[in-house]
Amino acid sequence: MLLEQILASENLQAAWKHVKQNKGSAGIDGITLDDYLPWATAHWQNIRRGLLEGNYCPLPVRRVEIPKPNGDVRLLGIPSVNDRVIQQAITQILQPLIDPDFSDYSYGFRPKRSAHHAVYRVRQMIKDQRKYAVDIDLSKFFDKVDHDLLMNRLTVWIDDKRVLALIGKYLRAGISNNGMITASLCGVPQGGPLSPLLANVMLNDLDHYMERQGYHFARYADDFVIGTRTLVEGQQVKEDIEGFLKTLKLPINETKSSVIQMKQLNFLGFAFRGKKIVWSDKALKNFKHRIRELTGRSWGVSWWYRYKQLRLYIVGWLNYYRLSEYYRPVPLLDQWIRRRIRMCYLKQWRKPRTRARKLMKLGVTEKLARSIAASEKSVYRLAKTKAVQLALNNKWLALQGLVSVKEQWSAFHYPE
Repeated sequence: MLLEQILASENLQAAWKHVKQNKGSAGIDGITLDDYLPWATAHWQNIRRGLLEGNYCPLPVRRVEIPKPNGDVRLLGIPSVNDRVIQQAITQILQPLIDPDFSDYSYGFRPKRSAHHAVYRVRQMIKDQRKYAVDIDLSKFFDKVDHDLLMNRLTVWIDDKRVLALIGKYLRAGISNNGMITASLCGVPQGGPLSPLLANVMLNDLDHYMERQGYHFARYADDFVIGTRTLVEGQQVKEDIEGFLKTLKLPINETKSSVIQMKQLNFLGFAFRGKKIVWSDKALKNFKHRIRELTGRSWGVSWWYRYKQLRLYIVGWLNYYRLSEYYRPVPLLDQWIRRRIRMCYLKQWRKPRTRARKLMKLGVTEKLARSIAASEKSVYRLAKTKAVQLALNNKWLALQGLVSVKEQWSAFHYPE
């Protein structure tokens, strides 16, 4: 039976390993990843018995608000570590069972598929002369999924009623927000290992409907775009899809849904200039916002820690946005980051004699060093002077640990 496969020792060990690698904080029970194994050793037999007998009750998820650069927040539901392990164990068994029935044009949260594949798919639409994009925004999709419709679709693949009942319990587990428990009457809280698979199950009907209609599309989770050759065709497709989404009880954000030219499209952080992929203006704005935080003059951390955080962020960002085929802004970003780093050093050397001594130690003549130290210009303006650039040169900054945007981008576009 399916539940026994889920609770098999090997599957549970793999689930725990995956949850541990993903890190994450504790749920409402306060049990951390470090606490979990001793706790599970003492309680797992009772938990397993409850799962097999249908008596196990998942804990409500802990509501967490993740700030966005635009001032909004993204709502996450953090299950307990134990529930994350069980959800991961369920996902590992169900994914191979369900995934083969998913559309080839669904790219989110699936093996050997990624957001990059979805972006490449959109570029192929552009190459195929589809100049317009039907860009539909599902309004708070993860919070609006209808439980009955979702459970009905799961019965196509799951014949073990105990597994269906367990998934139903996770959907209805409730949400803890500042100690107040509220019922979860609809939705699939983001944050649990099972949620991405359930989201794909819910939107699988939409994918296959679009395939039957002959539409050219790419979907990544609740973000999807349909390419059309003309504006009129796009408007007809938009009306058709909006009608179908009503059968799934999924509301649409009308203000963010439209038919636009491909050159106006922003999809998964990318834009398209002709047949080239570039990072979107919003993605670049968010990047600069974070870099400003990491190079803040008043951030009282060690240089080792600052360089470490910069490296983690820049490498991670470029690993995703390396698809951009537009080189021009790349060296400009490096110049800007180096200038901000130089500004931080000058700010740290705030006393004139300290600033002069440090600059001379780095090869600047005494006369020039003293002129910089005595200057009343802002540290940001001084960071662009020839003397400061000579002292804190590119090679020296690299030796300190500053990673280069250009090098990260070039490693992808010009492999050795």
